[in-house]
Amino acid sequence: MARARFVDDYLAALLAQASHLVSDDFHRLARAVDVPVAEWRILATLTGGDPLPVGRLAAIVVAPQPTVTRQLDRMAAKGLVERVAHESDRRLALVRITPAGETLAASLVRQARAHERRVLAPLGPERAAALKAMLREMIDAHEGER
Repeated sequence: MARARFVDDYLAALLAQASHLVSDDFHRLARAVDVPVAEWRILATLTGGDPLPVGRLAAIVVAPQPTVTRQLDRMAAKGLVERVAHESDRRLALVRITPAGETLAASLVRQARAHERRVLAPLGPERAAALKAMLREMIDAHEGER
């Protein structure tokens, strides 16, 4: 009788495996149009939203802040993002996407949405929505622990 491996029922391992399998296909699409994965994650995070502090952006894209800062420098040089001062705290720098960044991201976002539909199709609309809601709930519940 085969023993069950710990990772076969361990949430962190299951999430990591699912993330890798789902992300890998889309990351190939992004790299095919010369958009590095780190750049895609930043563009996707900033698209359609308010400017974010670098630390918050780093948390969302799951990368160390110094790495994100270096990536932002490269993206700013390309005209894809820009740093702006916080309205009430001039010491706090925020990052926002530029119109050029929005244009680049728009095509990738459409492809990402199509990719997501293909990935979630086997679950059906209700289970797919429930999965995403549970993941958001889990993130919200544990975000403060960082």
